[in-house]
Amino acid sequence: MSQVGTTYHQRVAQEKRALIVAAATALFLELGYDRTSLARIAERSGVSRATLFKQFPTKAALFDAMVTESWSSADEEEAPPAGDVVEGLGTMGRRYAELLGRPQMTDLFRIVIAELPRFPELANAQFSQGKMPYFESVRGYLLAEHEAGTVRVDDVDLAATQFLGMISNYVFWPTLLVPGWQVSADRVAQVVDEAVRTIAARYAVAGPGSSTDD
Repeated sequence: MSQVGTTYHQRVAQEKRALIVAAATALFLELGYDRTSLARIAERSGVSRATLFKQFPTKAALFDAMVTESWSSADEEEAPPAGDVVEGLGTMGRRYAELLGRPQMTDLFRIVIAELPRFPELANAQFSQGKMPYFESVRGYLLAEHEAGTVRVDDVDLAATQFLGMISNYVFWPTLLVPGWQVSADRVAQVVDEAVRTIAARYAVAGPGSSTDD
């Protein structure tokens, strides 16, 4: 098969995958995880059952894919290099805010919360495959800064939780409770900047990259 043909088929497969995930998300929200079948998802997405089963043989596999895609970055960025905690945390904070601002992220959390009593494995997937990897990236970055001597953090788990919590508590969690809650891009930038300043003021060692001044 030619390269052009291969590229075309890959694009078609990706488009069908996106349709499947979108249909599954809508049906999970509408009917619940338990009452939504793969056959119904295939019908809603407009793909054949064979196509859906080929990509997602089980409903759990489909949900795992939803989690992975919701938390994935377009270019799968690595953590910034240690040396400037303000710049590094700013980069990671903006990435986090962008992830939480995706419409599918709110939908995903609503599905997990609604189905938690009957399907705790959904929450486990969301935590272990989604939130935890990003937490670990921030934790690893702070540990690298600690080892580089730019910050002094005795409890990196706590510091990472503090940083991410300051962002999510403003830009994300209200979306689950307050109808129409929206945060402007300027406000998101301010929230991230203040979270960075707070962590730097608490943990940064005096020297290059530790100043919280403009």
